[in-house]
Amino acid sequence: MDLTHMYNYRAQENYRMQESVYRAQESSYTAEESSYRAHQPQSTLQFDSFTGEVLANKPQEAVVYSEFITAKGHSIKLEPESPPQFVENSLSFSKPHEDQSTSVLNIECRVCGDKASGFHYGVHACEGCKGFFRRTIRLKLVYDHCDLHCRIHKKSRNKCQYCRFQKCLMVGMSHNAIRFGRMPQAEKEKLLAEFSTDMDHMHPESADLRALARHLYESYLKYFPLTKAKARAILSGKTSDNTPFVIHDMKSLLEGEQMINCRQMPMQEHRRSDMHEVELRFFHSCQSRSAEAVSEVTEFAKSIPGFVNLDLNDQVTLLKYGVIEVLIIMMAPLMNKDGTLISYGQIFMTREFLKSLRKPFCEMMEPKFEFSVKFNMLELDDSDMALFLAVIILSGDRPGLLNVKPIEDLQETVLHSLELQLKTSHPDSLQLFAKVLQKMTDLRQLVTDHVQLIQLLKETEVDWCLHPLLQEIMRDLY
Repeated sequence: MDLTHMYNYRAQENYRMQESVYRAQESSYTAEESSYRAHQPQSTLQFDSFTGEVLANKPQEAVVYSEFITAKGHSIKLEPESPPQFVENSLSFSKPHEDQSTSVLNIECRVCGDKASGFHYGVHACEGCKGFFRRTIRLKLVYDHCDLHCRIHKKSRNKCQYCRFQKCLMVGMSHNAIRFGRMPQAEKEKLLAEFSTDMDHMHPESADLRALARHLYESYLKYFPLTKAKARAILSGKTSDNTPFVIHDMKSLLEGEQMINCRQMPMQEHRRSDMHEVELRFFHSCQSRSAEAVSEVTEFAKSIPGFVNLDLNDQVTLLKYGVIEVLIIMMAPLMNKDGTLISYGQIFMTREFLKSLRKPFCEMMEPKFEFSVKFNMLELDDSDMALFLAVIILSGDRPGLLNVKPIEDLQETVLHSLELQLKTSHPDSLQLFAKVLQKMTDLRQLVTDHVQLIQLLKETEVDWCLHPLLQEIMRDLY
């Protein structure tokens, strides 16, 4: 059984179990409602007569609900949470399962203001109001008419069933809008946008953090030609551009060599096609592209608000220690478990071919593959990546920094922006921020190992010539 079928099977089992619980509850509800109806006078107003026109003639209810919307963010919750519900594979009762995005956003029930457990009958509602609306419809209950327009909140929701049901209808609950499963993506995106706007009004600093995120994202798109979105489109075949040329052995490397930027080597040396020279030419071309990427990272760093105001020596130090870490992060989206894109996405070089190269060449890329596969599982998008790159660059613990405080202040601001961004764009991944920051430790070790391999190449390869810019960066680095 594949994962898709397994998940579908479990979902069906969960649904059947929940229905069994609901049926058992309905028996109890029926007895409860029968007892209630026996003590309540009957109204001539039936459910079918609740129309939009009738609701439109109740302006005072609209005023009450407007007050509820205004006050709900500051409401004092004294009533116990909604009733517990049995959870599968558990021997105890717990709170009803909530859509994680609902939990993260702390969405309130549109009817009573209790914590919403999900999207029920067309609106976000708590378990109590969901059950109340379901019972009313299924049992065709008729409540005693009330002209007091009672205010419905968590503590008073059980006092007037008529006004509570009116409130359910007013906020949009409908049997036709019933939906099972988690919140649809379109609904979630709309809700997140509304939530972000509300948060910006409540916390002005949130608006500043979002503006910073937008600025860095725009700089990221400006200075890095091959974004993650473009790279993943190429790797998945979802692009109208030409399919990348695949290099999987020495023969295909020679065939694709003209597509690789080899400005680092004189043209006459390209005619020498023995394996040793081909490997050297390939890694010289990689150096040339890396040097170009260093310039791109430098321009991106200068776009970080406050970076150019730092001590000039500190700017150089931050770039010296941070640039290779940034390049490794930028390399990750170009990779999958089978290989990597190079030459601006024009070429795909297989992982097995890179492993087949002689030492120490074969040892240079494999650690990057292992890191990239794990990093890509975090599923960051380009806007997330832009903030993470800025966090890396603004590391205040680099050796030789002269004035650490302003650097740490800048990084703290970007960290807050990254945390807000991840909570908003990845509401289902509660620990994502911590997981992203943990990758910074892995990056330090990767760079240390990479520098050691470069030193080994300089000692063992007579013809090896490191690009001057990269040589300056790696001098006395770790």
